[in-house]
Amino acid sequence: MNKVSLPFKIKKLALILNIGTATKNCSVSISKEGKTVALKELNDGNYSHAEKLHKLIGQVVLEAKIKLSDLKAIAVSKGPGSYTGLRIGVSAAKGLCFALDIPLISVNTLQSLALSVSIEEGYKIPLLDARRMEVYSQVFSNKNKKIRDVYAEIITPDSFSEYLNNQKVHFFGDGAEKCKEIITHENAIFIDNKFPSSKEMSVISYEKFKKNEFEDVAYFEPFYLKEFIGGISKK
Repeated sequence: MNKVSLPFKIKKLALILNIGTATKNCSVSISKEGKTVALKELNDGNYSHAEKLHKLIGQVVLEAKIKLSDLKAIAVSKGPGSYTGLRIGVSAAKGLCFALDIPLISVNTLQSLALSVSIEEGYKIPLLDARRMEVYSQVFSNKNKKIRDVYAEIITPDSFSEYLNNQKVHFFGDGAEKCKEIITHENAIFIDNKFPSSKEMSVISYEKFKKNEFEDVAYFEPFYLKEFIGGISKK
């Protein structure tokens, strides 16, 4: 039988597993060339990532109709976010990288959250809940250009005034709810029900993959931003 010549060159696609566990939204996706082709998420109000993450990974691989051995990299949300959630996600990602001998990519949690909101003008400020009246935040333009780095800050009536006094500012993320009654500026716009998702990680992880921006699997640690404080005081 004669072989049929294909009209295009077959190449290995950049299949990436994206893992996001920085908040209560446990999110896993498969992306191909930067586009999300399968997504599984669980946001039941609890941090059940330890029990659910590997099940979601198995489900998303089946949905994408691939094998784990087809993956070219693992991307993980590096933080900021929940200390425990980040540890679970990073541990799973590193274990898969070691087992499959593929590179590890880290994604800024606030950057991926910023991509979940589209605006015509003004600023985007994703907020992740920290302790008490504190949030993790970063500032982006309407074109997703980074304006200010990641900070951990206590919210006051004057928070983000340098941006609010100039243009509309869109606040979103699980840290936005507790800011509504404090930040009452007329330019403040609050968008509900937004959580970091591995869906938005796809574009970022693919760009890093193309540039070979990989982490050292052995030594990589999550970006906690500040020290973890447990329930038992130190003496």
